[in-house]
Amino acid sequence: MILEPLAARYASWLGLPAEETALPEASPDEVRAMPVILRMEKPAPSPTATLKGHAARDSRPPPPARTPLLEAAAAAALAVCLDERTKPGGEWHEPVRDWVSGHIRKVARRARGTHWQAVQELPGVTISIDGAEARALVPGRVVDVPKEVSRLQISGSELPPDEPGPAPASTPVLMLNPRVPMTVGKAAAQVGHGTMLLAALLDEHRLSAWAERGFRCAVRVPEPLEWAELHPGANPAQAWSERSVIAVRDAGFTEVDPGTVTVLAQWR
Repeated sequence: MILEPLAARYASWLGLPAEETALPEASPDEVRAMPVILRMEKPAPSPTATLKGHAARDSRPPPPARTPLLEAAAAAALAVCLDERTKPGGEWHEPVRDWVSGHIRKVARRARGTHWQAVQELPGVTISIDGAEARALVPGRVVDVPKEVSRLQISGSELPPDEPGPAPASTPVLMLNPRVPMTVGKAAAQVGHGTMLLAALLDEHRLSAWAERGFRCAVRVPEPLEWAELHPGANPAQAWSERSVIAVRDAGFTEVDPGTVTVLAQWR
């Protein structure tokens, strides 16, 4: 499977000194990343009266809720990696293979209107969950990012916290670190890392079953005590074998300190 390099280095990555997680694995011109595009339309204006007394209509969808948008981003990132086109001989195989062999960087950007429609023409997968949409694109060198992507803003938008309720039964859960604030873009990248690492450690049967469900997952913010109880600590193998939990440890290039565990993903 194309994600095998992630499984092979998972435990060693968790054991690195924090400062070593931020060491570059490639020269600036060879840094690779997966663009993750989040659809974030402007709120529709208040209805205005027409001359005939009817309210003007606005066809734009409302802004998405934070949790469904993160869940869509998490599923989309994994869907690209396990698409049929990433298999040996497929058109996506080499770019995805080259990317997962190093840091699995993702850059989340926001798009709306015609800019959102433009990125649909680029190689990738769009996932829609409860009205929220995210498109993960085939990774490549950052210096080669298409103009349809480079013109999109990385920061500047946020979504308010929501209350999604308990995670559905038998659904993988991605838990955001309750003590580390992250923008919606940063969180989208981190939960995408979480689904990839989780898939890399699953057996073929469970992975196939997850694929049939469209890689649906639940994103939640646990209480600090639950986070502490699930955290793999110094024994990631035991955490996986006993609790089916993996940890996402960030290199700290943006927003968080190097070595920060941003997400715990649990297979249920």
